Amino acid sequence: MAERIAVAMSGGVDSSVAAALLHDQGFEVLGVTLQLWGKDVCTTAGTRRCCSVRDALDAKAVAKRLGIHHTVLELSEQFRTQVIDYFVDSYADGLTPNPCVVCNDQIKFGTLMEQAQQLGADLVATGHYARNGYDPATSRYTLSRAVDLAKDQSYVLFNLTQDQLSRARFPLGSLTKPDVRALARELGLATAEKPDSQDICFVRDGDKNAFLRQRLVQVEQPGPIIDTDGRVLGQHHGLLGYTIGQRQGLGIAAGYPLYVVAMDRTNNRLVVGSREQLLAEAFVAERVNWVSCPMPDQPRRADVKIRSRHDPTAATVSPLDANSWHVRFEVSQPAVTPGQAAVFYQDQLVLGGGWITVAPDRQDADRFTACKTASG
Repeated sequence: MAERIAVAMSGGVDSSVAAALLHDQGFEVLGVTLQLWGKDVCTTAGTRRCCSVRDALDAKAVAKRLGIHHTVLELSEQFRTQVIDYFVDSYADGLTPNPCVVCNDQIKFGTLMEQAQQLGADLVATGHYARNGYDPATSRYTLSRAVDLAKDQSYVLFNLTQDQLSRARFPLGSLTKPDVRALARELGLATAEKPDSQDICFVRDGDKNAFLRQRLVQVEQPGPIIDTDGRVLGQHHGLLGYTIGQRQGLGIAAGYPLYVVAMDRTNNRLVVGSREQLLAEAFVAERVNWVSCPMPDQPRRADVKIRSRHDPTAATVSPLDANSWHVRFEVSQPAVTPGQAAVFYQDQLVLGGGWITVAPDRQDADRFTACKTASG
């Protein structure tokens, strides 16, 4: 009897091909579309956001084409409490969240995995570009970067547990995106030319700040935008939604690029500066999960990635306690942002990762403003 596997089918080309490959390998595939957010139909030209009615219909059409079972799993309440509330609360606390990491932890490899077992499927597969395996030397399941580094998504999977990783399958890990498109065309899948999803799936119009303001009780007050010498350059409309390293949307002109380098929430001031003033040598990562290796008991070298589009950079990772680690770069990096994930790599292997708290040399806005007044 074929082994049953649940495949999270978002209605896109990647998960469609993942299901097709597993079906071809002899698995009994159960396609599961997660109803996470809203029931709208996405019609934006050239882009798409997942979890719409159209996506569910596309997934169903692919399942029919492949001759596999398909079902829709209603998880909107779990998604709201575990992902959307986290997203909103993080911004309210002055952090920059990563909802994709939390969605994978809590929904795709959390609730879906639990529901899949009730349907007789011990394994769960997704269309992520990543690879996993098993290391007999350490008796641990491992996570590695995809062959197609341009599409690699191991960064958003760093927080998986050993149990989750042991039951996860990533059929696209050894393929490139052009390979996947070509396979979809060859199989005659309706999703073959479908654009990739973009942005945050539950922010439909791309206006993150409007989304946040609709859901937060507190009223954001306007305040000054100041440079690192305390000179007032303009006015913000509330600190909500700004993030360290942001350049666009500041509404000020100085004749040279300015970036958000700190948010002085105590005095309701947005601090901007040059790229050089954005650099940080080190930071602390908390709630660290060592996924592919046992937790080290001494400092170790690693290449560290501090956001999804950041190139892994050489650093030393040193223990502070069981859950907190000090990370020091060999070369200072821009926009080390509290709330984002920091993932540690050794070549292609994901060692682990955690959540950025504060850069020690940029611990708060007082580094720039303690001796300054808003008027300088």
